[in-house]
Amino acid sequence: MKKLMVLLCMLGSVVCAEQKPNVIFILTDDLGYSDVGCYGATKVKTPHIDRLAADGLRFTDFHTAANICSPSRAAFLTGGYPQRTGLYMGINPSRRAHWFLGLNPNEITLAEQFKKRGYNTCMIGKWHLGTEPEFSMLKQGFDEYHGMPCNFSHSPKFFDGEEEIFAQTPLDRLTELYTDRATGYIRQQGKNPFFLYYAHNYPHTPFKAGEKFKGSSQNGVRGDVMQELDWGIGALMKALEETGVADNTIVIFTSDNGPTKNSYALPYRGTKYVTFEGGHRVPFIIHWPARIKQGKVLDVPVNAMDLFPTLSEIIQAPMPRDRVFDGVSLLPLLKGKPIAREPDAPFYYYNCENLQAVRHGNWKLHLPRKKEQLPFWDKNKQFSNLSEPVLYNLSTDQSESTDVAARHPEVVEQLLELASKTRVELGEYMQRGQGQRATGSAIEGAPIISHEKDWGLVDPAMDEAITKERLERHPDFKGGKKKKGKKRKK
Repeated sequence: MKKLMVLLCMLGSVVCAEQKPNVIFILTDDLGYSDVGCYGATKVKTPHIDRLAADGLRFTDFHTAANICSPSRAAFLTGGYPQRTGLYMGINPSRRAHWFLGLNPNEITLAEQFKKRGYNTCMIGKWHLGTEPEFSMLKQGFDEYHGMPCNFSHSPKFFDGEEEIFAQTPLDRLTELYTDRATGYIRQQGKNPFFLYYAHNYPHTPFKAGEKFKGSSQNGVRGDVMQELDWGIGALMKALEETGVADNTIVIFTSDNGPTKNSYALPYRGTKYVTFEGGHRVPFIIHWPARIKQGKVLDVPVNAMDLFPTLSEIIQAPMPRDRVFDGVSLLPLLKGKPIAREPDAPFYYYNCENLQAVRHGNWKLHLPRKKEQLPFWDKNKQFSNLSEPVLYNLSTDQSESTDVAARHPEVVEQLLELASKTRVELGEYMQRGQGQRATGSAIEGAPIISHEKDWGLVDPAMDEAITKERLERHPDFKGGKKKKGKKRKK
């Protein structure tokens, strides 16, 4: 009898070890480092997000791969720098330079990794990786989709799968709609393993708070929206508890890039659109009760490209061997062990095609650049025509305010050398890198011009052919403007 009991215990341990964890990846939009309570917010209350941090791992040195939406999302989903995956521009269906571009269908996404392991996959929220059918999230590993896939200003439409639900998304109901769908999805899955990519559009503008949250914060409408977003996360956690899967569900919370106002990025300098820390350093929390028994704050440098190898290792999905990845698994950190990357390993701050800064340990070098290299969204006017490198020590200068390049010429030389090698690998303005994969294009042979200002480089015949293709695909578009008078679906 004793031997039988031991055998049963061993079998139970094996079953438990093989139980697949659910994963919810919450990606907010334009949320800054100090936007939530556990990272220093004082004018909004985010108790549910704070609880995730208190019981999980809260990182203080997490960086996104880009300071705008599309390339940042590409990095999270593929494990490569946006420049490596060919998706380094902000996709806007109204912009003639790249309305036909998107994440290359040959890229392998996190959702596809989960599908290999038998997971059901669902996406809720903002896609922003191409609007042509070739780039649909439903062709990149997701079984289900629900949400507003673009910025509201690009397209206000809201979809359930491929069905248009709203011609104009009701912004004051957005969090409610997302929360209802997410909690319903969790309950529907029950004990079946699932991967939910919850990419909320807020606090990206424009935003409206739900009726119950209007005036609830001390920071205007944006604060109200933040508190409603936190409420929605609380509802998700409640649904996990009610279905009995909370313990073995990994919940990851972060943002695609920094905020549009520096006050939400403090103590760091900068905002979205720029390569100061405020544009790239954002909250990052991992919550997993089955494996994380005590909350910790970690200052280990980690980045967006680490998500792909981390989750792949956790669900035991082999990493594809036919491509290069730029991240490492963070799973050792859950065991109190170091990751397979040196703490001072370099990190590269690109802004579209332009390599603008290199970090090595606590040293961060802002590189010389010319105005023509800059994407139109780059709002760093101070460095818009930088002739000499600028060096900061992040350990003593979080706000990047004191240039110490003259005092450390050897550091400057070392980082300039790293930059030169990286440009060969990942490219530079109007220069493809040896390690870059193809940008996804719905028009074969069309030029990849990421800067609208450089569209004049396209020959007239090609320009005409692309315009013709657009009109064939989208008869309601002409010259980049929608025809007036056409009644739209409500």
